[in-house]
Amino acid sequence: MLVNMKEMLEKAREGRYCVGFFNAVNVEMARAIIETAEALRAPVIVGTAEILLPAMPLERVAEYLIPMAKKASVPVAVHYDHGLTFEKCMEALRLGFSSVMYDCSTAAYGDNLESVAEMVRICHAMGATVEGELGHVGDNEGEGRLANPSDYYTDPAMAEDFVRRTGVDALAVAVGNAHGDYKFPPKLDFDRISDISRITGIPLVLHGGSGLSDDDFREAARRGICKVNIFTDLDKAGKAGAEKALKEGAVSLMGMIPYEIEAMKAVVREKITLFGSDGKA
Repeated sequence: MLVNMKEMLEKAREGRYCVGFFNAVNVEMARAIIETAEALRAPVIVGTAEILLPAMPLERVAEYLIPMAKKASVPVAVHYDHGLTFEKCMEALRLGFSSVMYDCSTAAYGDNLESVAEMVRICHAMGATVEGELGHVGDNEGEGRLANPSDYYTDPAMAEDFVRRTGVDALAVAVGNAHGDYKFPPKLDFDRISDISRITGIPLVLHGGSGLSDDDFREAARRGICKVNIFTDLDKAGKAGAEKALKEGAVSLMGMIPYEIEAMKAVVREKITLFGSDGKA
């Protein structure tokens, strides 16, 4: 069933587990995510991010994700992640997405606050949820790499003010996490997670979940993380599935699809079980 994120993340916060958000840039990814969530009786969040739109336009994503979410036997939120422009977030809402992240984290604090507060007013009027970001989660490589990541960590006192004045439903935090493949084992600031969770009272989100250790996830959930974003691990699994298909003699795209889906299902199954959301639907 298609839902927004509010109830599922509030239940996760109360139960000290996480709900996985998985980007699905094609139907095979969407099948792997939703079918696995149904098998495990787990709530799940699917969607795409603005940076991924070159791979699959937003309208095309909506065409397969929204119907699949509505038909699912478990709660499925369809989320537009890292929306960088007001216009694209509005497009996602018009297309039927039930949740958006309006990422204004690189803007000045006042501009971030004002922009996200406006998005919250619009989305709540439409029955959709909003995720904001405070601090800045960089990339492990490329232009987004941060020389001194701790300079961009989320400040707990600022987070309290931001949440109170915007009314966001969930807050993405920068606590030592980063997007993409980790070159070195990350060191998450768990005490900061606890402080932000306690002072804001809302579900927190961890971006850059691919590559973190099992212990990191368990401790993060215990401290207040309720949503974890996964893409890189899923994307790499699909590639590995295609390579296995070719190695085993597949001669067509159709012959490769079952391998890709099975490999991606294994990742989704592992993450949902690790996050503790299995059986929570």
